Amino acid sequence: MSVEKTIMMDAWIRGVVEAIHSAPNQTVLYLAGGASQALGWLMSVPGASNTVLEAVVPYSRMSFIQLLGKIPSQHCSRQTAEEMALLAYNRGLKLSRPGDPVVGVGFTGSLASSRPKFRGSQVLLVNKNIRSTFGIYCHIVQGPENSGARRYSFKSAPTQGYCKCMQSPGSIYGKICFKVYPFSSETYTSTAERKIILSGSFDPLHEGHIKLLEVATSICGNGYPCFEISSVNADKPPLSVSQIKDRIKQFEKAGKRVIISNQPFFYKKAELFPGSAFVIGADTVARLINPKYYGGDYGKMLEVLDGCKRIGCTFLVGGRNVDGVFKVLEDFDIPDTLKDMFVSIPADRFPHGCFLHRNKKEYWIVISGAATSTDDILLCC
Repeated sequence: MSVEKTIMMDAWIRGVVEAIHSAPNQTVLYLAGGASQALGWLMSVPGASNTVLEAVVPYSRMSFIQLLGKIPSQHCSRQTAEEMALLAYNRGLKLSRPGDPVVGVGFTGSLASSRPKFRGSQVLLVNKNIRSTFGIYCHIVQGPENSGARRYSFKSAPTQGYCKCMQSPGSIYGKICFKVYPFSSETYTSTAERKIILSGSFDPLHEGHIKLLEVATSICGNGYPCFEISSVNADKPPLSVSQIKDRIKQFEKAGKRVIISNQPFFYKKAELFPGSAFVIGADTVARLINPKYYGGDYGKMLEVLDGCKRIGCTFLVGGRNVDGVFKVLEDFDIPDTLKDMFVSIPADRFPHGCFLHRNKKEYWIVISGAATSTDDILLCC
């Protein structure tokens, strides 16, 4: 290539990269070895720190298998590129702040090598975002030997979406996944990336839930308040697609941020949202520290919760009825190594007024300055 063409190509590449960096997208890239040069282009132009959350190049066969979690039927295929993009997208959701637009990029290619290729060279690039999955597929056919000629055949098309509002309950293709619906119109000046999460079924969402999360956020001092619903429940049937959509509509109407996940257990939620503060009731604390739920193994319980602690997760605990007795955090014997993970929500921090809701013969209530202890009353969630 002549010097003039090289200069023109460099200018064209720089222009494309500058356009990428000027967009608000946060990106994770999983690229096979043939596309590794693209990382150099992305990093060589100022603004990469605003665009690239993470980049992985699974160069060896074993690295590729560990990334996908299986042996692919074909390394260079549309399905493999789509799976890489999905993994990159889900990883981006974990690394980004709530509400930030996330893009996952997967690339695999069968490029020129010392061995002749029956089907020629192929390039498959897939871009996954919150709305769609889009792929570009290029087939490069080598010309006569030593001629240097090549014929390019490009095709671009939307692909089957993987994460459209939890198309099926449970895991999506066996992968841990979640989706953020940033309905909140509130703005936060904090630079902290931690999420403050109130999990529940929210059937329906009511004022007590909203006030409880507001109080928890004020205690934490910073962070992004989020509600979270798991499509899978440890003790109940999974939610249907229509049920999930109905729950989501509540948060859209209320203007509140909600996350839909497929993880019913808090230690798994912690893996999805490292560094987060989870708002829970005293009844959940009773289960979290009970070895019964860890196969009767006290050491396993410590190991699991210590894992949550190591990735920066904490629990904000509100009082709740447990086996007919109203209890708060101080009523539990928390292991010494875990005590700093649990923070009590004082009764006097609850807002004035009474927010009462009846659902399936249970009541949720917040009363000014104190909680009421009866067999029928539960405190928020």
